[in-house]
Amino acid sequence: MPKIKTHSGAKKRFSVTKTGKIKRGHAGKRHLLNGHGKNTKLKRHLRKEGFADSTNVAQVKRLIPYK
Repeated sequence: MPKIKTHSGAKKRFSVTKTGKIKRGHAGKRHLLNGHGKNTKLKRHLRKEGFADSTNVAQVKRLIPYK
C-alpha cells in the first residue's frame, strides 16, 4: 500500500486528541467581535474547543491519516 497524502486544509483545522476525538475550532471568531454583532457570552463560548460530529469523524480521519 502506498502512503496516503494528508489534506493540507484539514491538517490546519483539525487535531486528534489522545482518546481519538477530532478537535476543531469554532466559526465566527474572525471579525465583528466588539460593539455590534456578538455579545460577550457568545464570544466566551466560541473560545472553548469543539469536537467534530460523529457523522463526520470517519471522513476527517481519512483526511489526516498520520496525525
